Amino acid sequence: MNKTRLSAATGMAYDRLVNYLEWMKAKELVTEKDSLVRLTPKGTESYNKLVDWVIDYVGKLDFHRKNK
Repeated sequence: MNKTRLSAATGMAYDRLVNYLEWMKAKELVTEKDSLVRLTPKGTESYNKLVDWVIDYVGKLDFHRKNK
């Protein structure tokens, strides 16, 4: 997804989103190529761990999972 669409989909201000994406790129959680942002395998693994933690400590929520 491109950054503009991602900003709209998350309801996050574009400039704030860009800051978060830079942090996530530095941590190798996302990549950006041809103006598209994608999760890396490490990003997908981190997302799934976070979902598991939320389910364990908060309860069942409706999370969409990929590759699990």
